[in-house]
Amino acid sequence: MTEPLVFRFNVDGSDFTSAGQASVHVKKNLRELGLPPEIIRRVSIAMYEGEINMVIHANGGVAEVIVSEDAVEIVLKDQGPGIPNVEQAMQEGFSTAPSSVQSLGFGAGMGLPNMKRYTDTMEIETEVGVGTTIRMKIFLK
Repeated sequence: MTEPLVFRFNVDGSDFTSAGQASVHVKKNLRELGLPPEIIRRVSIAMYEGEINMVIHANGGVAEVIVSEDAVEIVLKDQGPGIPNVEQAMQEGFSTAPSSVQSLGFGAGMGLPNMKRYTDTMEIETEVGVGTTIRMKIFLK
């Protein structure tokens, strides 16, 4: 068994123009590894949605992508405000993004639902006032 590859990115929470850069790098790296296009698409979507959420809600954070023989795991960790009601946040269309962010076309309340939709597993650990860690896996079938 080979050692998993780990890609780590700092997500800048102060600038929307940098949001999505990590998902672009991951997409390129996964292509170079020869992963199937459908896996790359799913990872890219989940990663991008997570990055945007970290910029909108948590002033950035850290994203790790771990590629092993059987899965691609995405771990998003921030020290933002936490999610007060995960069940509510998982509802399509629910958003706590400020109107200034929504006017830019972000914060439509599809981030977490899309992250769940495009991954095989998703776990959210959150504590109000402390931060959030989201772990997602896409299995290489």
